[in-house]
Amino acid sequence: MRPAIASCALALLLLASATAFPAAPELKGRWVQGAPVFGTVAPGSKLRFGERDVAVSQEGRFVVGVAYDAPPAAELVVTDPAGAVHRYEYSVEPRTYDVQKISGLPQGMVEPPAAVLARIESDQKLVAGARVFDTPIDDFAGAFIWPVAAEVTGVYGSNRILNGVPKQPHFGIDLAAPEGAPVRASAGGVVRLAHRDLYYTGGTIILDHGHGLSTTYLHLSKVDVTSGQEVKRGAVIGRVGKTGRATGPHLCWRANWFDVRLDASVLLQPDPAKKGEKKK
Repeated sequence: MRPAIASCALALLLLASATAFPAAPELKGRWVQGAPVFGTVAPGSKLRFGERDVAVSQEGRFVVGVAYDAPPAAELVVTDPAGAVHRYEYSVEPRTYDVQKISGLPQGMVEPPAAVLARIESDQKLVAGARVFDTPIDDFAGAFIWPVAAEVTGVYGSNRILNGVPKQPHFGIDLAAPEGAPVRASAGGVVRLAHRDLYYTGGTIILDHGHGLSTTYLHLSKVDVTSGQEVKRGAVIGRVGKTGRATGPHLCWRANWFDVRLDASVLLQPDPAKKGEKKK
């Protein structure tokens, strides 16, 4: 009987080892172009998405970002704590983006003069540098709020045509709040950039929510935080303005996963915000 008992015990041990870790990541969110996808794996796992190693919190939480023009398939590669490698493939839903035509703009707002090109390049480096952080904080996993209560007048992914010239897509959510209205942190985090006068975006704040997820607040008339400062969700960080190359008072609110541009509205609801929708 003893050999039989030993064999049974070994079989139970192997079964327990095989089922100790989840069969697949538990995901929150949809695999759709421009969306963040949040998930959980067994604590101690390693994760890879595309060409990037993805940080996993002590609780097993993670986030990845699906690009604006992502291909139709995505793959997560999980190495569980026992060292076994698992590959999971997902279908990415395509999106149809709006076309926004704006005419009658000063030519300097369509094509910048040569005298400011060096400044623009410097600004771009500052912004890029604020989005490289892979901070081990977990504000990314909490609830997000709208930074200001206002009508949505511009949506993510819009293909902009300025004075008849096709330009880069618009990657923000435009919120038509009055000048001076308080702008609140959509989630807790660390200020990575607090600049009062970037060429295109004027008063600009970038908040790091951990694991590469950040939100950005543009065209501010006032910047009330400093780089390195920790803020809580809902804290007033600045005021709505029309600085930079804005045509009128509004907040342009953006989200990124490192350098991947995301639809900030998906942080709050499963589908992108619709033009004209009122946020309260």
